Amino acid sequence: MADAKVIPFGEEPRARRKARRSARGTALAPVPEARTEPEPPPAPRPAGGRTLDERIAGGLAFLRRRITGDYEVDDFGYDKELTDQVLMSLLRPLHDKYFRVEVKGMENIPAEGGALIVANHSGTLPLDGLMLQVAVHDNHPAQRHLRLLAADLVFVLPVMNELARKAGHTLACAEDAQRLLERGEIVGVMPEGFKGIGKPFADRYKLQRFGRGGFVSTALKAGVPIVPCSIVGAEEIYPMIGNAKTLARVLGLPYFPVTPTFPWLGPLGAVPLPTKWTIQFGEPIATEGYPAEAADDPMLMFNLTDQVRETIQHTLYKLLVQRRSVFF
Repeated sequence: MADAKVIPFGEEPRARRKARRSARGTALAPVPEARTEPEPPPAPRPAGGRTLDERIAGGLAFLRRRITGDYEVDDFGYDKELTDQVLMSLLRPLHDKYFRVEVKGMENIPAEGGALIVANHSGTLPLDGLMLQVAVHDNHPAQRHLRLLAADLVFVLPVMNELARKAGHTLACAEDAQRLLERGEIVGVMPEGFKGIGKPFADRYKLQRFGRGGFVSTALKAGVPIVPCSIVGAEEIYPMIGNAKTLARVLGLPYFPVTPTFPWLGPLGAVPLPTKWTIQFGEPIATEGYPAEAADDPMLMFNLTDQVRETIQHTLYKLLVQRRSVFF
């Protein structure tokens, strides 16, 4: 019989304890978790929240309605669908990217019901009215549409007449304005008219005469608030340094502008300078507290007209002081 191996006293328990610890450590070793690749984020939806397929389908449906005549216009000729789908889409890059319009005081335009927006007018060509229309629609929580009152010249030009009607513009007369306001529409008026957009560059941001206060009388009769609006940036898009009056009379125009680039550069001179714009809507002036006969009081009309004009002029000066540059 082979001799049994003798283990010295004290060594066997240590060996066993070491073996037990090793076995226990192996049994309790954590199992590495399987690595999973993170799920890719969902593809962003295009601007407007619609996919490409949805936009194509919407465009085809729009064309079908145009061809078949299955669309509506109001009694002023306003085509809401065409304005939203086409005209606004064409003007929006100018508003957002070219002039980079900053809008302030949008909370002063009511969420519903009529209101009369009174703004300064400038720029040689009336681009400020179009940018004001985009600003109201795109920045108001209810995406309200601005119905602009335009001069008669707009409605005697063949193509311009049709586009203006489709975009919701109407003749600047008290009857049309009152009808729109009583319907609960937002109406825009620029009381300076051609005196504002055709003034020399040296007179920039100096408000011209506001007329006899016909817009105030209209707002009083309709019982809607008057919202003063100040636009900075439009004065510099076409710096008007001269007026060819003889040529203007021959063409039947209120003025014929001469700028540093027009008519010297031909059509290229008609490209506006990319100035930085700010549009600020002031606190509304209430009209519902006045008696019915107030609209026939010439002194009251004068005082309210002067109040609106002074508010716009003061805000223009304030915005000019705050802006860093004409272009930034």
